[in-house]
Amino acid sequence: MLKLSRRDLLKSMCGSVAAMNLAPQSLLASSHEMLTHKIPSSGEALAIVGMGTFRTFDAGNDTALRAQLIKVLQTFFDYGGELIDTSPHYDSSEETTGDLLKNINNKNDLFTATKIRTDEGRQAGINQMYGSMARLDIPVIDLLQIHNLVDWKTHIKTLREAKESGKIRYLGITTSQGRDHNEFVDVMRQEDLDFVQFSYNIIHRHAEKEIFPIAADKGIATLINMPFQRGELFKRTANQPLPGWASEIDCSSWAQIFLKYSVSHPAATCVIPATSSIKHMQDNMQAGYGRLPDAALRKRMAKDFESLV
Repeated sequence: MLKLSRRDLLKSMCGSVAAMNLAPQSLLASSHEMLTHKIPSSGEALAIVGMGTFRTFDAGNDTALRAQLIKVLQTFFDYGGELIDTSPHYDSSEETTGDLLKNINNKNDLFTATKIRTDEGRQAGINQMYGSMARLDIPVIDLLQIHNLVDWKTHIKTLREAKESGKIRYLGITTSQGRDHNEFVDVMRQEDLDFVQFSYNIIHRHAEKEIFPIAADKGIATLINMPFQRGELFKRTANQPLPGWASEIDCSSWAQIFLKYSVSHPAATCVIPATSSIKHMQDNMQAGYGRLPDAALRKRMAKDFESLV
Protein backbone atom coordinates (compact mmCIF):
# COMPACT_ATOMS: atom_id res chain seq x y z
CA MET A 1 0.00 0.00 0.00
CA LEU A 2 1.43 3.39 -0.97
CA LYS A 3 2.18 5.49 2.09
CA LEU A 4 2.62 9.23 1.59
CA SER A 5 5.25 10.93 3.71
CA ARG A 6 4.16 13.42 6.34
CA ARG A 7 7.57 14.28 7.70
CA ASP A 8 7.96 17.46 5.66
CA LEU A 9 4.62 18.60 7.04
CA LEU A 10 5.80 17.82 10.56
CA LYS A 11 8.59 20.36 10.24
CA SER A 12 6.06 23.17 9.74
CA MET A 13 3.44 22.06 12.22
CA CYS A 14 4.01 24.90 14.66
CA GLY A 15 0.38 25.90 14.39
CA SER A 16 -0.95 22.44 15.20
CA VAL A 17 -2.86 21.52 18.33
CA ALA A 18 0.06 19.70 19.89
CA ALA A 19 2.62 22.39 19.13
CA MET A 20 0.43 25.14 20.61
CA ASN A 21 0.24 23.22 23.88
CA LEU A 22 3.95 22.46 24.19
CA ALA A 23 5.73 23.68 27.28
CA PRO A 24 8.75 25.91 26.53
CA GLN A 25 11.19 23.15 27.52
CA SER A 26 9.42 20.74 25.17
CA LEU A 27 9.89 22.53 21.85
CA LEU A 28 12.27 19.80 20.67
CA ALA A 29 9.40 17.85 19.13
CA SER A 30 8.14 20.81 17.10
CA SER A 31 11.38 21.33 15.21
CA HIS A 32 12.77 17.86 14.57
CA GLU A 33 11.59 14.66 12.99
CA MET A 34 10.69 11.68 15.10
CA LEU A 35 13.36 8.99 15.12
CA THR A 36 12.67 5.89 13.05
CA HIS A 37 13.82 2.28 13.00
CA LYS A 38 13.70 0.09 9.93
CA ILE A 39 11.43 -2.93 9.57
CA PRO A 40 14.01 -5.63 8.77
CA SER A 41 11.92 -7.60 6.29
CA SER A 42 11.32 -4.56 4.05
CA GLY A 43 13.62 -1.73 5.05
CA GLU A 44 10.60 0.53 5.58
CA ALA A 45 11.19 3.23 8.20
CA LEU A 46 8.78 3.30 11.15
CA ALA A 47 8.47 5.95 13.87
CA ILE A 48 9.88 4.50 17.09
CA VAL A 49 6.95 5.56 19.31
CA GLY A 50 3.53 4.22 18.41
CA MET A 51 0.44 3.82 20.55
CA GLY A 52 -1.63 1.03 22.05
CA THR A 53 -5.39 1.15 22.55
CA PHE A 54 -6.07 -1.55 25.15
CA ARG A 55 -8.60 -0.12 27.64
CA THR A 56 -7.69 3.50 26.85
CA PHE A 57 -9.75 3.63 23.64
CA ASP A 58 -12.65 1.53 24.93
CA ALA A 59 -15.01 4.52 24.75
CA GLY A 60 -18.22 2.83 23.61
CA ASN A 61 -20.92 5.49 23.35
CA ASP A 62 -19.28 7.86 25.83
CA THR A 63 -19.37 11.08 23.79
CA ALA A 64 -17.26 13.05 26.27
CA LEU A 65 -14.51 10.45 26.25
CA ARG A 66 -14.66 10.19 22.46
CA ALA A 67 -14.22 13.96 22.18
CA GLN A 68 -11.16 13.73 24.40
CA LEU A 69 -9.73 10.79 22.47
CA ILE A 70 -10.00 12.69 19.18
CA LYS A 71 -7.58 15.23 20.65
CA VAL A 72 -5.33 12.46 21.96
CA LEU A 73 -5.26 10.84 18.52
CA GLN A 74 -4.65 14.15 16.75
CA THR A 75 -1.74 14.83 19.12
CA PHE A 76 -0.28 11.44 18.24
CA PHE A 77 -0.17 12.30 14.54
CA ASP A 78 0.94 15.90 15.14
CA TYR A 79 4.04 14.53 16.85
CA GLY A 80 4.83 12.18 13.98
CA GLY A 81 3.19 9.01 15.25
CA GLU A 82 2.42 6.23 12.78
CA LEU A 83 1.70 2.80 14.29
CA ILE A 84 -1.56 2.25 16.16
CA ASP A 85 -1.99 -1.18 17.74
CA THR A 86 -5.50 -2.43 18.47
CA SER A 87 -7.64 -5.57 18.43
CA PRO A 88 -11.27 -6.59 17.92
CA HIS A 89 -11.02 -8.13 21.40
CA TYR A 90 -10.24 -4.85 23.16
CA ASP A 91 -13.98 -4.32 23.70
CA SER A 92 -14.89 -1.20 21.66
CA SER A 93 -11.31 0.05 21.19
CA GLU A 94 -10.90 -0.97 17.55
CA GLU A 95 -14.28 0.43 16.56
CA THR A 96 -13.62 3.65 18.47
CA THR A 97 -10.21 4.02 16.81
CA GLY A 98 -11.70 3.57 13.36
CA ASP A 99 -14.48 6.07 14.02
CA LEU A 100 -12.14 8.71 15.42
CA LEU A 101 -9.62 8.35 12.59
CA LYS A 102 -12.27 9.75 10.26
CA ASN A 103 -11.96 13.09 12.06
CA ILE A 104 -8.15 13.25 12.14
CA ASN A 105 -5.94 15.41 9.95
CA ASN A 106 -2.44 14.52 8.64
CA LYS A 107 -2.86 10.76 9.08
CA ASN A 108 -1.27 9.79 5.75
CA ASP A 109 1.44 7.78 7.50
CA LEU A 110 -1.01 5.74 9.58
CA PHE A 111 0.31 2.21 10.17
CA THR A 112 -2.48 -0.08 11.36
CA ALA A 113 -1.70 -3.08 13.54
CA THR A 114 -4.49 -5.37 14.69
CA LYS A 115 -5.02 -8.99 15.61
CA ILE A 116 -6.72 -12.32 15.10
CA ARG A 117 -7.67 -14.30 18.18
CA THR A 118 -10.05 -17.22 17.85
CA ASP A 119 -10.05 -20.97 18.39
CA GLU A 120 -13.13 -21.45 16.21
CA GLY A 121 -11.26 -22.25 13.03
CA ARG A 122 -9.89 -20.73 9.85
CA GLN A 123 -13.04 -18.97 8.67
CA ALA A 124 -13.55 -17.30 12.01
CA GLY A 125 -10.06 -15.81 11.69
CA ILE A 126 -10.76 -14.63 8.16
CA ASN A 127 -13.99 -13.04 9.37
CA GLN A 128 -12.08 -11.23 12.11
CA MET A 129 -9.62 -9.87 9.55
CA TYR A 130 -12.39 -8.46 7.35
CA GLY A 131 -14.22 -7.15 10.42
CA SER A 132 -11.11 -5.21 11.43
CA MET A 133 -10.81 -3.75 7.94
CA ALA A 134 -14.41 -2.55 8.16
CA ARG A 135 -14.09 -1.09 11.66
CA LEU A 136 -10.84 0.69 10.82
CA ASP A 137 -12.20 1.68 7.40
CA ILE A 138 -9.06 0.57 5.55
CA PRO A 139 -8.59 -1.54 2.40
CA VAL A 140 -5.30 -3.05 3.64
CA ILE A 141 -4.11 -3.88 7.16
CA ASP A 142 -0.47 -2.96 7.61
CA LEU A 143 0.22 -5.56 10.29
CA LEU A 144 -2.00 -8.49 11.26
CA GLN A 145 -0.92 -10.44 14.34
CA ILE A 146 -1.99 -13.75 15.89
CA HIS A 147 -2.89 -12.68 19.41
CA ASN A 148 -1.25 -14.70 22.20
CA LEU A 149 -0.65 -17.57 19.75
CA VAL A 150 -4.30 -18.69 19.87
CA ASP A 151 -4.60 -21.49 17.25
CA TRP A 152 -1.57 -20.05 15.49
CA LYS A 153 -1.00 -23.06 13.24
CA THR A 154 -4.37 -22.45 11.61
CA HIS A 155 -4.13 -18.69 11.36
CA ILE A 156 -0.55 -18.45 10.12
CA LYS A 157 -1.78 -19.91 6.83
CA THR A 158 -4.49 -17.26 6.64
CA LEU A 159 -1.95 -14.51 7.28
CA ARG A 160 0.42 -15.80 4.61
CA GLU A 161 -2.36 -15.97 2.03
CA ALA A 162 -3.59 -12.51 3.02
CA LYS A 163 -0.09 -11.10 2.61
CA GLU A 164 0.36 -12.74 -0.79
CA SER A 165 -2.96 -11.33 -1.99
CA GLY A 166 -2.22 -7.83 -0.70
CA LYS A 167 -4.84 -7.72 2.07
CA ILE A 168 -2.13 -7.25 4.69
CA ARG A 169 1.43 -5.97 4.41
CA TYR A 170 3.10 -7.69 7.36
CA LEU A 171 2.31 -10.64 9.63
CA GLY A 172 3.28 -11.41 13.19
CA ILE A 173 2.52 -12.92 16.59
CA THR A 174 2.01 -11.44 20.05
CA THR A 175 2.40 -12.30 23.70
CA SER A 176 2.28 -10.37 26.97
CA GLN A 177 3.98 -10.72 30.34
CA GLY A 178 5.93 -13.75 29.14
CA ARG A 179 2.81 -15.80 28.48
CA ASP A 180 3.59 -19.01 26.53
CA HIS A 181 7.22 -17.92 26.33
CA ASN A 182 8.65 -21.25 25.19
CA GLU A 183 6.08 -21.69 22.43
CA PHE A 184 6.54 -18.07 21.39
CA VAL A 185 10.27 -18.45 20.81
CA ASP A 186 9.70 -21.78 19.05
CA VAL A 187 7.32 -20.10 16.60
CA MET A 188 9.87 -17.34 16.07
CA ARG A 189 12.49 -19.94 15.15
CA GLN A 190 10.19 -22.00 12.92
CA GLU A 191 8.16 -19.44 10.99
CA ASP A 192 8.92 -16.54 8.67
CA LEU A 193 7.56 -13.58 10.61
CA ASP A 194 7.73 -9.85 9.96
CA PHE A 195 6.88 -8.75 13.51
CA VAL A 196 6.68 -10.04 17.07
CA GLN A 197 5.03 -8.17 19.93
CA PHE A 198 5.89 -8.71 23.59
CA SER A 199 6.47 -6.97 26.93
CA TYR A 200 9.78 -5.32 27.71
CA ASN A 201 10.79 -2.54 30.09
CA ILE A 202 13.50 -1.51 32.50
CA ILE A 203 12.45 -4.06 35.17
CA HIS A 204 10.92 -6.74 32.91
CA ARG A 205 13.91 -7.67 30.76
CA HIS A 206 13.32 -11.37 30.06
CA ALA A 207 13.11 -10.67 26.32
CA GLU A 208 16.85 -9.95 26.28
CA LYS A 209 17.63 -13.66 26.79
CA GLU A 210 15.97 -15.18 23.72
CA ILE A 211 13.34 -13.03 22.01
CA PHE A 212 15.55 -10.11 21.02
CA PRO A 213 18.47 -12.30 19.89
CA ILE A 214 16.22 -14.46 17.71
CA ALA A 215 14.55 -11.36 16.26
CA ALA A 216 17.92 -9.85 15.43
CA ASP A 217 19.19 -13.09 13.90
CA LYS A 218 16.11 -13.68 11.76
CA GLY A 219 15.38 -10.07 10.84
CA ILE A 220 12.07 -9.74 12.69
CA ALA A 221 10.71 -6.35 13.75
CA THR A 222 9.72 -5.97 17.40
CA LEU A 223 6.78 -4.15 18.99
CA ILE A 224 7.21 -3.45 22.69
CA ASN A 225 4.09 -3.46 24.86
CA MET A 226 3.67 -2.59 28.55
CA PRO A 227 6.71 -0.25 28.65
CA PHE A 228 5.49 1.12 32.01
CA GLN A 229 4.77 -2.33 33.53
CA ARG A 230 1.11 -1.42 34.08
CA GLY A 231 2.11 1.73 35.98
CA GLU A 232 4.49 -0.07 38.36
CA LEU A 233 7.46 1.97 37.13
CA PHE A 234 5.77 5.23 38.10
CA LYS A 235 5.05 3.92 41.58
CA ARG A 236 8.75 3.16 41.97
CA THR A 237 9.75 6.67 40.87
CA ALA A 238 7.07 8.67 42.67
CA ASN A 239 8.67 11.83 44.12
CA GLN A 240 12.06 10.75 42.78
CA PRO A 241 14.04 13.45 40.93
CA LEU A 242 15.23 12.68 37.43
CA PRO A 243 18.78 11.24 37.33
CA GLY A 244 21.54 13.53 36.13
CA TRP A 245 22.01 11.44 33.01
CA ALA A 246 18.44 12.17 31.85
CA SER A 247 19.68 15.27 30.04
CA GLU A 248 22.21 13.16 28.13
CA ILE A 249 19.30 11.52 26.29
CA ASP A 250 17.06 14.62 26.15
CA CYS A 251 14.54 13.34 28.69
CA SER A 252 12.39 15.66 30.79
CA SER A 253 10.21 13.00 32.46
CA TRP A 254 10.32 9.45 33.81
CA ALA A 255 7.92 8.34 31.06
CA GLN A 256 10.41 9.43 28.42
CA ILE A 257 13.21 7.62 30.24
CA PHE A 258 11.22 4.38 30.37
CA LEU A 259 10.19 4.58 26.72
CA LYS A 260 13.69 5.39 25.52
CA TYR A 261 15.07 2.49 27.51
CA SER A 262 12.65 0.04 25.88
CA VAL A 263 13.07 1.25 22.33
CA SER A 264 16.85 1.71 22.51
CA HIS A 265 17.56 -2.01 22.62
CA PRO A 266 19.46 -2.76 19.38
CA ALA A 267 16.72 -5.16 18.23
CA ALA A 268 13.76 -2.94 19.20
CA THR A 269 11.65 -1.39 16.46
CA CYS A 270 8.73 0.46 18.07
CA VAL A 271 7.27 0.92 21.55
CA ILE A 272 3.48 1.24 22.00
CA PRO A 273 2.42 2.99 25.23
CA ALA A 274 -1.31 3.50 25.75
CA THR A 275 -3.01 6.58 27.18
CA SER A 276 -6.28 8.49 27.06
CA SER A 277 -4.64 11.71 28.29
CA ILE A 278 -3.52 14.50 25.94
CA LYS A 279 -0.81 15.53 28.41
CA HIS A 280 0.52 12.00 28.66
CA MET A 281 0.40 11.55 24.90
CA GLN A 282 2.51 14.67 24.45
CA ASP A 283 4.96 13.39 27.04
CA ASN A 284 5.13 9.91 25.51
CA MET A 285 5.66 11.16 21.99
CA GLN A 286 8.62 13.33 23.00
CA ALA A 287 10.47 10.10 23.74
CA GLY A 288 10.72 9.72 19.97
CA TYR A 289 13.00 12.75 19.68
CA GLY A 290 16.58 13.51 20.62
CA ARG A 291 19.24 11.03 21.68
CA LEU A 292 18.75 7.41 22.68
CA PRO A 293 20.90 5.73 25.35
CA ASP A 294 23.87 3.68 24.19
CA ALA A 295 24.79 0.29 25.66
CA ALA A 296 26.82 1.76 28.51
CA LEU A 297 24.11 4.16 29.60
CA ARG A 298 21.45 1.44 29.31
CA LYS A 299 23.39 -0.62 31.88
CA ARG A 300 23.65 2.38 34.17
CA MET A 301 19.92 3.14 33.78
CA ALA A 302 18.95 -0.39 34.79
CA LYS A 303 21.35 -0.39 37.73
CA ASP A 304 20.20 3.00 38.98
CA PHE A 305 16.54 2.03 38.69
CA GLU A 306 17.06 -1.17 40.65
CA SER A 307 18.54 0.90 43.50
CA LEU A 308 15.30 2.86 43.95
CA VAL A 309 13.35 1.94 47.08
